[in-house]
Amino acid sequence: MTVAIVGASGAVGQEFLNILQTREVHVDKLRLFGSARSAGRKYPFRGREITVEELCHGDAFRGVDVALVSAGAGVSREYAADITRHGAVMIDNSSAFRMDDDVPLVVPEVNPDDAFAAPRRIIANPNCTTIQMVVALAAIERLSHIRRVHVATYQSASGAGAHGIYELEQQHRQIVEGSRPTIDKFAYQLAYNLIPHIDIFTDNDYTKEEMKMYNETRKIMHSDIMVSATCVRVPVLRAHSEAVWVETERELSVDEVRRAFSESRGIVLLDNPAAKEYPMPLFASGTDPVYVGRIRKDLTNPNGISFWCVADQIRKGAALNAVQIMELL
Repeated sequence: MTVAIVGASGAVGQEFLNILQTREVHVDKLRLFGSARSAGRKYPFRGREITVEELCHGDAFRGVDVALVSAGAGVSREYAADITRHGAVMIDNSSAFRMDDDVPLVVPEVNPDDAFAAPRRIIANPNCTTIQMVVALAAIERLSHIRRVHVATYQSASGAGAHGIYELEQQHRQIVEGSRPTIDKFAYQLAYNLIPHIDIFTDNDYTKEEMKMYNETRKIMHSDIMVSATCVRVPVLRAHSEAVWVETERELSVDEVRRAFSESRGIVLLDNPAAKEYPMPLFASGTDPVYVGRIRKDLTNPNGISFWCVADQIRKGAALNAVQIMELL
């Protein structure tokens, strides 16, 4: 099998490389593509050095079976025809095609069958915050239909890419040194702060990030589920956290919800408050599962359950989910 990575030098592209190094998926040939600035760089892969090719229009993807693409929505739209023309399946990490009716939006633990209905040979990877939430929600949905969800996200700096990580680290250094912190990637200083603003605001005063969670959850779960989100950028380097309130059709006990989480693929249950055991981004960074804890009854609703989940948004929230789709195919 020939696999291509588009956007190989970016944070998710590098994570594609790291994951493919360790997964058991068979790769006969790996090709790397990037911008003119990235072209010529060399990256090691399974004992070889692979040179990044410049992404150009034409027949460069002839012979490619699967293309893992993470180069931004504009690049995905521009090059989709070139990537899929000769039969390659494009697994796209951007927002370009997520809500297109003829493009499946897939989380393998939740809706694997959707991956096999891709008439355009494009499969979309959901937004990182949506992925970790629906992995958890699917466990509850198997017990009782979920009517509505309220969620507050606590999203790390790396969700804004390598520049976001650099800016947070730079701001901490500058503050310690007594200088004015640089503000470029984020709307405000992120160090020692929280910013309740991710992506642009829409007409209803929700951000695009928040609306993604509403729309993508319904599409992935094939459900009329209602989702109301508040997305917050926090001064954490890596891994996103979410506080989730769920209302189901029938009343569920904490024990049956806890058991459902413990038996679900892709979830690690970490729920022992007495021993101070609960998920945290510090320990989830660089790992694959969605960690779930702080499970309890909602005090305002007999049919309500609250929980807390954490996942590495570069791995399960992006690169790993895409590779799992490839493995599924």
